[in-house]
Amino acid sequence: MKKIQFCVLFSLLFLSLKTMSQETKNPIVEILSKSDGIIKQVFENAEQYEVQIIYTQIDRDKKNVPHFTNYQFNLDKKRYFYPASTVKMPISFLALEKINKLKKQGIKIDKSFALRIDSVAENQIAVNGDSTSQNGEASIEHYIKKVFLVSDNDAYNRLFEFLGPDYINKTLAEKNIKPLRITHRLSVWGLDNTITPSFHFYKGKKEIYSQNKQQAIAKYDGIQIENTQKGKGYYSGDELINTPMDFSKKNYFPLESMLKSLQTVIFPEAFPKSERFDLTKEDYQFLYKYMSMSPLKSDFPKYEANEYWDSYVKFFLFGDNKNPMPSNIKIFNKVGDAYGFLIDCAYIVDFDTNTEFFLTAALSVNEDQIYNDDKYEYDKIGFPFMANLGKEIIKFDQARKKQYVPDLKKFKQ
Repeated sequence: MKKIQFCVLFSLLFLSLKTMSQETKNPIVEILSKSDGIIKQVFENAEQYEVQIIYTQIDRDKKNVPHFTNYQFNLDKKRYFYPASTVKMPISFLALEKINKLKKQGIKIDKSFALRIDSVAENQIAVNGDSTSQNGEASIEHYIKKVFLVSDNDAYNRLFEFLGPDYINKTLAEKNIKPLRITHRLSVWGLDNTITPSFHFYKGKKEIYSQNKQQAIAKYDGIQIENTQKGKGYYSGDELINTPMDFSKKNYFPLESMLKSLQTVIFPEAFPKSERFDLTKEDYQFLYKYMSMSPLKSDFPKYEANEYWDSYVKFFLFGDNKNPMPSNIKIFNKVGDAYGFLIDCAYIVDFDTNTEFFLTAALSVNEDQIYNDDKYEYDKIGFPFMANLGKEIIKFDQARKKQYVPDLKKFKQ
């Protein structure tokens, strides 16, 4: 009996030591535990800030094929955080893919074709043009530009309507980008998200394709998520409601799904064909351009420096200042911020040191635990943490030994 007890105790000790050893080798834990200032504050209060992190190392083989090693901190896909604008990323990819699918069906349309969008339900607003585009027309192409340049909500809403929630969730699941739930527009109220308007595509004055209004029928209640009742109160208009805010019906996009959607576009060759987005070479170049572009370098739409800056949608490395970004670094990403949640999912490249990695993180900065009061610690805690996390991770990755130097030319456009 004593021998059995000893074996059990030894096994438990071995497993404990193994876990500790694995944890000490986790660079995220190493970086967070050795840092000071805002990183130390968040690390020591990880549950309060609901912080989750994935750092993905990329090692190329001799054929330049990427191989990924994920390290995680406090990751739990069942623990809910509001994904905010990060849902715009896969919706943009799907919109391009849908155009390509229609082409294969013999419908000769393009992402640049002019759009007319009807109003077919209460509170929907029709679209007959877009004053920010070069030709004054709305298009799928122009909406995607605005999504990545400044995270435009209306642009996302129109792409959401083009696809419809049933198509979005079914198609992403088929690509093994799951779990997730993307079922509503952003920053609009009084609209039925199950009803999407009709779309009309024009080449010149000729209508090439018409898509009728859609009615979503699927239910998305079966996803196992915890902690969807958040805080101690929220504002509804000017009224404070002293009960937790209910996020159980809102969009859900955990970090693992977010990262997978970005990786399949940055490195489609690393995934089975069934898990890739059906995109052309031109589509990839278009996405790489606008996912990494400063809003100030865009002519259409045109953004003014007094309202936007280089790192306007780049939280990692540069989110704590408005200085110009160095030319040797490119960030291909999608951020989100709402209800005190800050999220960034990024592929980061330093051409000077041939450094590349993925970094994905989320945290909550809502000290008073009241939602919709516009009192969030973004500037005090959120942006400084994200920027400094990026700085520490890139410093770590730059010092890491790699057998093969990556060929990064496809990202230098």
